[in-house]
Amino acid sequence: MRVADLLDAAERLPFRPVREALDDRPFIVVAPHPDDESLGCGGLIASACREGLHGKVAVVSDGAGSHPSSKAFPPERLAPLCEEETIRAAAALGLKSHDVLFLRLPDRLVPHQGEEAERAIAALVDCVRAIGARSLFVSWRHDPHCDHLASYQIARQVQTRADGLKLFEYVVWGHTLPPSNEVSPIHGGFKIHVDVEVLERKRSAIAAHRSQTSGLIADDPHGYLFSQIDRGLFDRPYEFFLESSP
Repeated sequence: MRVADLLDAAERLPFRPVREALDDRPFIVVAPHPDDESLGCGGLIASACREGLHGKVAVVSDGAGSHPSSKAFPPERLAPLCEEETIRAAAALGLKSHDVLFLRLPDRLVPHQGEEAERAIAALVDCVRAIGARSLFVSWRHDPHCDHLASYQIARQVQTRADGLKLFEYVVWGHTLPPSNEVSPIHGGFKIHVDVEVLERKRSAIAAHRSQTSGLIADDPHGYLFSQIDRGLFDRPYEFFLESSP
């Protein structure tokens, strides 16, 4: 299946009320980096919180690799800043600070196997069981970023170890893939409406990641900024999620 065909099929997925989509149960969003939770699932999180559903965000990497040449924000300063930004973003979406789990794996070098990966998998399995989560959301397996792929593989391991857990994938960097690239076919999924109130919350959450969306870090011209992705892709009145077969 080509990227263009998959994204077209995703646009035509059926709308589902958020409570129905989540089986009226707690859920966990796995974000490869601080900001992916807001970009890919901001509408879902805000809608679920408004409905009174319990959610958690697990941030896989420490976010310290976005501006590797910055002297003003070296990794030991950037990593805690990214965590502060994520907590502010989570609050904008309706979550509490204790609803955010930081796994702190190395940005740009997230492993999918080995001791560090096993620690992350175990922490996520514990979280699933602690809150009784039914759904797990993670970056699309074809997102062209090594940390997104590793996060998907970690989430897949969590699904195999936690009984009855549904896995869904959200697209972030996948929108930048050549349309003719071959990818795994879509097996199902759903869309949710993102109304005006929720969209404003999502925008506030994205803006909370100032290190990724503003000129806050001015001494690394080649560092990552959100402007590199078309902002409009994440500012729409809906979000879609691809169901990942067991």
